[in-house]
Amino acid sequence: MAQLSPLPAEILLSKRVQEMSLNGEQPPPLYICRHADTVEEVSAQLSPLSIIDLSLFSSSTPCTKQQQELEKLRSALCSWGCFQAIGHGISDTFLDKVRQVTREYFKQPMEEKKKQAKKVDEFEGYGADPVPAEGQFLDWSDRLFLDVYPEDRRKLVFWPERPESFRGILEEYSLKMKMVTELVSKAMANSLNLEENCFLNQYGERAQYQARFNYYSCCQRPDLVLGLKPHADGSGYTIIMQDEEGLQVLKDEKWFTVPKISEAVLVLMGDQMEIMTNGIFKSPVHRVVTRTERERISVAVFYTPEVNKEIGPEDGLINEERPRIFKKVKDYADIHWGYYQQGQRALHTAKV
Repeated sequence: MAQLSPLPAEILLSKRVQEMSLNGEQPPPLYICRHADTVEEVSAQLSPLSIIDLSLFSSSTPCTKQQQELEKLRSALCSWGCFQAIGHGISDTFLDKVRQVTREYFKQPMEEKKKQAKKVDEFEGYGADPVPAEGQFLDWSDRLFLDVYPEDRRKLVFWPERPESFRGILEEYSLKMKMVTELVSKAMANSLNLEENCFLNQYGERAQYQARFNYYSCCQRPDLVLGLKPHADGSGYTIIMQDEEGLQVLKDEKWFTVPKISEAVLVLMGDQMEIMTNGIFKSPVHRVVTRTERERISVAVFYTPEVNKEIGPEDGLINEERPRIFKKVKDYADIHWGYYQQGQRALHTAKV
């Protein structure tokens, strides 16, 4: 691991990654992380992720075809823990609007973005994640993180007024995400021969939706720096829209790049879905690599059970052949965050 920068993190973070990139600056030591990267990298090899057509889960689809797609979904989540979703009901035109308004936001002058600036130790707003534990590196990225639903959790002081279309597009995208999560949650239950609404019931009526707009600037040393550190999500699951390749998933001790499919969104399991499925579905470790000549944006929507909602393995997934491996937990996302800041996973804390 690289030596820590002599500059306090608060001073270092006063200059955003985007500014350093535009100035052609070399990454400061606190961003350098890849000396000890011993896992084989397959950056040129695209992951063979399943493409799942969510429209086939409608009631009008022939049973045989629907069952085939459910089996394909289950296989994908048991092996990779993620899949590319098409037929989700969001038009290509609107997805392009979300990408465009994201680019427009980050291309604004720093003075405009600082109107949504967060403090170093805060989470919501514009900037970077709170400073990690000592010895952990920083991500080569800037982001805007917002609570979206329930509506009474929104802090509109962090919702940009410029571009003028930003708030309206985010509102519409969030509503569409709620429809997608309902469809995906039911399909996952059906793929496991469970009651269709069982996962929706675990998330609760006040399930949380958080949107994270990510900007990955060009980097002079992509061999040393990551846009986002390796981790598994603490959410139930996450829906990711990307404009360029760069997201990688770890499988069998190798990194695979998630292909760019403009009309698809990536549905990626978080730790809480692994808990709810008693370890059948996997929460994959993933990361984002940097590039020298082209920036990248993505929009991630985290879908998480409501606050103080106890979740645990579905009873229908516990039997003599597969005993319970997870206990019931509350507010796992908070536990996860503490471990994430130390560069560790938290899933073991939920083990029986």
